[in-house]
Amino acid sequence: MSDSPLKGRTVVVTGAARGTGAALAKALADRGARPALLDHDEPALRAVAATMPGAALALQVDITDATALDEAGEEIRRRLGPPSVVVADAAVAEVGPFALSDPATWRRVIEVNLIGSAHTARTFLPDLIRTAGYHLQIASLASIGAAPMMSAYCASKSGVEAFTHTLRAELAHHGVAVGIAYLSWTDTDMIRDADRNTALRELRAHMPPPARRVHPADAVAARLVHAVERRRTAVHTPAWLRLAQVGRAAIPPVVLRRTRHVLPGLEAAESLHPTGLLGAGGHADRAAAPPP
Repeated sequence: MSDSPLKGRTVVVTGAARGTGAALAKALADRGARPALLDHDEPALRAVAATMPGAALALQVDITDATALDEAGEEIRRRLGPPSVVVADAAVAEVGPFALSDPATWRRVIEVNLIGSAHTARTFLPDLIRTAGYHLQIASLASIGAAPMMSAYCASKSGVEAFTHTLRAELAHHGVAVGIAYLSWTDTDMIRDADRNTALRELRAHMPPPARRVHPADAVAARLVHAVERRRTAVHTPAWLRLAQVGRAAIPPVVLRRTRHVLPGLEAAESLHPTGLLGAGGHADRAAAPPP
């Protein structure tokens, strides 16, 4: 699209090897942006980059490694120019009861989703200030209403929500816009893997119909690109998540009422067990992450 404000701009997307990150990176490239794709999984990342119109820079990096992320930032500036848009999408998840969770895996979810997002912002803030740019943090329905069996993921996504609000207030006078995207269930390999877990599948089945629907990644990415082009403060996909924001104080008691009737049966059937990090992205993270 020749009239897109993204044309010719350097855009960084973390978690770009698959799922929402890959779909968003492609959509940004279609708008004429110069994408820099960051992820742990180098083969998958390069496969995504090969589908882009024009040149895309693919860099393997662990976003929890601040030094490696700074080095990636230097290469992006050298090869593509300073980024004016940064999308912090990288995330991992595990399903299972907190009491049975592996502490190292639980901590890894927090490190990738929350600490990694903070490292990403810290690395590229000088560029965004220089360009009066835009930072988009990918959050979740889990930021609005925590769900059982996903304690680390919900804690991390609540954390990035608070971090984003803080960052926005600190950077507004520099002309930097900071947005947050609240996503519901999206058709990614992480969600498909989670759906193979009996407990989470049962819990999702007891959610209201709009809340349990899974949305195509391309459709989610299209909405996110629209938000990036307009430097939105917040984007909700699907749109009904705005209503969840209004009634978010009522969500915990509703969740409690529903799950207290479901979990006892799952416990009796011995269906509650930790999954480890989900999906191909989780597998790649386990293979590449440093030992705890």
